[in-house]
Amino acid sequence: MSEKKKPSTLKVQEGIEQPSQFNPEAVRRFRARKHKLLGVGEYVDGIRRGDRSVLGQAITLVESVLPMHQQRAQEVIEACLTYAVRSIRIGITGVPGVGKSTFIEALGTYLTRSGHKLAVLAIDPSSQLSRGSILGDKTRMENLSIDDHAFIRPSPSAGTLGGVARKTRESIILCEAAGFDTIFVETVGVGQSETSVYSMVDFFLLLMLAGAGDELQGIKRGIMEMADAVVINKADGDNVKKARLAKAEFENALHLFPPGLSGWAPKVETCSAIDNTGIANIWKIIQDYRSFTTANGYFLRRRQEQNLQIFTGAIRENFLIAFHQHPEVTRQMADLEHQIVEGKMNPYLAAQQLMEGFIRANTGKA
Repeated sequence: MSEKKKPSTLKVQEGIEQPSQFNPEAVRRFRARKHKLLGVGEYVDGIRRGDRSVLGQAITLVESVLPMHQQRAQEVIEACLTYAVRSIRIGITGVPGVGKSTFIEALGTYLTRSGHKLAVLAIDPSSQLSRGSILGDKTRMENLSIDDHAFIRPSPSAGTLGGVARKTRESIILCEAAGFDTIFVETVGVGQSETSVYSMVDFFLLLMLAGAGDELQGIKRGIMEMADAVVINKADGDNVKKARLAKAEFENALHLFPPGLSGWAPKVETCSAIDNTGIANIWKIIQDYRSFTTANGYFLRRRQEQNLQIFTGAIRENFLIAFHQHPEVTRQMADLEHQIVEGKMNPYLAAQQLMEGFIRANTGKA
């Protein structure tokens, strides 16, 4: 026999419906503002004023592969070339764990305190799954990130060969137009990106560790010839003696390489980014290099070579974008990929078929 439910003495009255914690109109305006493209003049004016927000938006624009964004980005870059200052572009690389970010913060702080304006284009490693950045550069350079005379731009490598951001060259131009007279380009340091970075900078600095072992030193053996300076970092505490020995070893090794086209003899220096020792000496080496190569004409010739590399690189980049966005390519791509996975199509033959279809669609030839 079921018991009768006793009437409750507690009576719950309907309350007033709580308003949303977000203002829908404010959200709409925020989203519209976030996705709104500025005019070319607005980008250029903001960059020339040194507006970091506008500069960041402009770099995001040049990193986009959308045709509409690409067109606007090229117009902005073209306009900014007129206002670009004569900067010194410095590539900084080294094995993981060598202390690149700490070194950049130490040298960067030294420069901003000396009256320089510094832009750091730090190439973050990207997840091969999500394409997102793994590291956060502003958390690795806490002091420099809040410096009024510094600008840090972390750019995910997004699968680009060697971890070099696709639009680093364009980002350099924008930073120079914003008045930054010193540009650092930090690489991932995995042994492949250095050649690309070397082709876009004036001075190439290689960070090394004392007593890291042949397994780490061997990774960098192939780029020793590109280095304008080798810096042994973490020369502090018990490592001071090891760093001095490493310096002598690197100096002997560099003598075995043939002289470079610049005529400059690469220097070796020790430093401690933690203790801020040796930092001033490193900047003096960079200044001496600039004076030396400016006097013999190499500095200008290297900039001219960089412009030619930008030219050929832009051709390849534009072709790849046009190829992958072409309707004929997108129409065939999924089917060909399926056939390759199923083993029904040779990948080389599939690539040739795709290219032939692209050429026919653009030339009208059967």
